[in-house]
Amino acid sequence: MECPICRDLERSYNEELREYAEARSSAYYVVNTRFAAIKNVDMERALYALEEHHLLCVFTGKLLMHSPERDKSAGLIELAA
Repeated sequence: MECPICRDLERSYNEELREYAEARSSAYYVVNTRFAAIKNVDMERALYALEEHHLLCVFTGKLLMHSPERDKSAGLIELAA
């Protein structure tokens, strides 16, 4: 079973990654890197949304939960779903 939200977020991320790669390889990039930087931010946002959803998604097969016993820097533990 595949989560439809995961599928949409992955599609969005792949599209942003493709657009970023195109912006980096364009001749315009030599003159002005602003467009590529904007595309990089869009790509990172899409990746962050996908990773954030994976933390909560039941279909990924993993669940991350807070563990009060562990120290503050490693406050999440991975559990098998």
